Amino acid sequence: MEAGDEWVLLDQTYFHPRGGGLVSDVGIMKFAGGEAKVVEASFGESGVVHRLEGPVPAAGSFVECSIDWEKRYRLMRLHTGLHVLAAHMVQKTGALITGNNISFDNARVDFSLENFDRTLMEQIVQETNKKLEEGHAVKIYYMEREKVLNTPGMVKLAGRLPPDIPILRIVEIEGIDIQADGGPHVHNTSEVGQIFVSKLENKGKTNRRMYFTVTP
Repeated sequence: MEAGDEWVLLDQTYFHPRGGGLVSDVGIMKFAGGEAKVVEASFGESGVVHRLEGPVPAAGSFVECSIDWEKRYRLMRLHTGLHVLAAHMVQKTGALITGNNISFDNARVDFSLENFDRTLMEQIVQETNKKLEEGHAVKIYYMEREKVLNTPGMVKLAGRLPPDIPILRIVEIEGIDIQADGGPHVHNTSEVGQIFVSKLENKGKTNRRMYFTVTP
């Protein structure tokens, strides 16, 4: 373990780092002589860096970590919900995702759409909620990058390719969606709940933004 004034770098971690439009896990780190809040985890040159509030353990210490599961689980629900929503949007309109952001409370997603059809978008949300209720399994496995790039429909981000690494993590929502993705998800769409849209916006000539959360 390495340590600085307000951070530590561990040899392994439960904390999912910030990236891909998702906020990082938060939680607690305990060690001999005290404990500290982990307020953010992020990728560093040598691994995942944990930023702390409170005392910092000495380099080489043994630490015990626990994530805030309530926040992590809500992040997972929002993330899986976004995948199902995006898959339906792509199927209905051919749009690609131009951006997304997921926090512990809500999410936003941008689509490359020329026409702002509020009725169509509301219809897609209704269909998404029906699919979530059906209970589709979410599977995780790995695939060679070249195979991913050569499989139609697996790259849904406009202007972005998967990371330049030979093996990619794949998230498949059975019967709905399959794509390269490194973030946390629930095991079944029935865990997501219902998507509730809070706002729709025009964000340029061909960019439409949707803000949503999940209930309950």
